[in-house]
Amino acid sequence: MREGNRRRERWFPRVVITLLLATLTAGTATNLVRNPQPRLVADGVPGDAAPVHAGSSLRSEQYDDDLVRHALADLDALTLPNGATLAGWDGPWRYVWPRDASFVAAARCSVGQYDQAFDVLSFLDLVRPSTGRWQARYTDAGGHVDDGREPQLDASGWVLWATWFCRSGKRYWDLVEESADQIVSELGADGLPAPSSDYWERSEKELTIGTVAPLLTGLRSAVLIATEQNRPAEATRWREALDKLSAATDRVFGPDYPRTPARATSFVEPGVEPISIGGGADAFVAVLGPPFAPARPVVSTAIDRARAVLTQPNGGVTPGESWRADGVSWTPQTALFSLSAAARGNRSEAEAMLSWLDQHRTSTGALPEKVNRDLEPAGEAPLAWTAALVVLTSTALEGSLPIPG
Repeated sequence: MREGNRRRERWFPRVVITLLLATLTAGTATNLVRNPQPRLVADGVPGDAAPVHAGSSLRSEQYDDDLVRHALADLDALTLPNGATLAGWDGPWRYVWPRDASFVAAARCSVGQYDQAFDVLSFLDLVRPSTGRWQARYTDAGGHVDDGREPQLDASGWVLWATWFCRSGKRYWDLVEESADQIVSELGADGLPAPSSDYWERSEKELTIGTVAPLLTGLRSAVLIATEQNRPAEATRWREALDKLSAATDRVFGPDYPRTPARATSFVEPGVEPISIGGGADAFVAVLGPPFAPARPVVSTAIDRARAVLTQPNGGVTPGESWRADGVSWTPQTALFSLSAAARGNRSEAEAMLSWLDQHRTSTGALPEKVNRDLEPAGEAPLAWTAALVVLTSTALEGSLPIPG
């Protein structure tokens, strides 16, 4: 009987391991069927030779950087004469997202291209909602796009940040006042807004860090603009809203700041940081730190943890832990973490991610929307949001990005 037990002890672990491997293989195969390998939709703007803008006052160090030089040239190609900056040149990308356009304006100002930045901000000023949330996207003529996408509250924060970044609060005061007051009106008794669609472009039943983080950045920027413009009443009103939202965010999302509020918090032992359970990591945790907010150790820890969790086998990052598990990396989120690292003083990490983005450009040199499992560029190229983030990261590496706070 003992011999039989010994034989069973020898083969039982092998059987269990074999079954687990078979299950894992089957699950992987099923996932690959459900999430087919994305391919490149377009490569470059037709007829565009990607020249550097003649009016650029770009610093010489950046001008020698082909990655940044090409990113700026692609922003030139994607920006129309009326200031409408397209997210991409083709199909469903050929619209203006307030979020993407705000990053483009900030990127322009970061390298001294103020006239081009004001063109972008003037278009946003033209389409701004006098009340209510911004539309998810607009046509290049300024019209709404009726495709079922819900208005997105995060845009109110991004346009405020871009306006402050470009030191143009006086020029666009109506835009500032309306967007900041919209944020204030959205805050409930608990200090938080209701759920809103965010950069994931889907309907949300729970409030996300993708909405909260930009609103905090926007209110910080609005307070600074009001103070600079000697408008104490507005500065006080927006500061009170900022304090209210900031405290609520720490209370509900801290200490890990996941995509949605954690269901519970695990306290391991005295002296060890508590860990949130549920919610899932999200790339927009990076927006809670520099260059969008003053640095805090708890936030830096959360950013580093999220980046580790979201890094894919191909080297880039995915938008969130609950995003589809397809092994595909998204360049805007990878570039966002690169910007975060640069602004927090981690040069080696920022440069490593910039190098990864550089290595996975398309044949025309454009930055694509995604990099697939085979390390091939995928989706739309060029993508304005990624190009703008690359420019901002390069500037941050020189230590010259302002932080609202």
